[in-house]
Parts: sequence; structure tokens; C-alpha cells
Amino acid sequence: MIPVMMALAMAVGSPAPASPVEGTWHNPKNSVAVKTGACGDRLCGWVVRASDEAQADARDGGTPKLIGTALLREYRPSGRGKWSGQIFVPDMGRTFGSTLTLVDANTIDVKGCLIGGFLCKTQTWHRG
Repeated sequence: MIPVMMALAMAVGSPAPASPVEGTWHNPKNSVAVKTGACGDRLCGWVVRASDEAQADARDGGTPKLIGTALLREYRPSGRGKWSGQIFVPDMGRTFGSTLTLVDANTIDVKGCLIGGFLCKTQTWHRG
């Protein structure tokens, strides 16, 4: 009886688990690392590391400081293992509709589309 009560007390006092997509993710070229986490009641992701080339491309696109920039913005759950929000593409200086799909514990697919969901591009990011 005591172990059950201890388990119950631990469960009641434990914080809610973090979103399975929270953490640090690397793009396919490993030129950018993005740390995801809560931003209010939504999920966002900020650049925590970027190669010199990625930073130069961002500057050319009008984003003078890539590190610290929110690439993933205002995502909310939109289905099992899926989140919808906006992705900022710094080398274009534009924001697009986007979805994140959890493939497995260490892999997400990041998809961005033009208005209306046409002309989409998907990248597979890995946890780092």
C-alpha cells in the first residue's frame, strides 16, 4: 500500500512532461541547430548555432543576426505527433505556414508551404 501511495504522491507532484519535440534539432546539412521550447502556450524554436555560411546567407536575406532568431513560431498541436505554425526562412526573409511531424524520438520532418499549402518543401531534422 505504501509504494502505491508514494507513486501517487510522486505523480501528483511531478510536472507535466515536456512536448516530445522539445530539444535541440539539427537541419540536414548540420549548418543550423534550433532549440525548441515553450513560448507561452505554443511551441517555438530559436537558432542556437549556425555555420558561417548560414549566417552569411541570413544576412544576405535581411536577417543580420541569425543566432537567437526564432525560426519556428507559434506551433500548436494539430494531430497525433503533429504541430502547425509558421517557419521563418532567414535567407529569404519570409515566413511560411509549416508543420512539424514527429517521425521518432530523434527525428522530425519540418514542412513549409506557400499560401494555400502549395509548393511545399520538407526537411528531416535530427535531435542533437
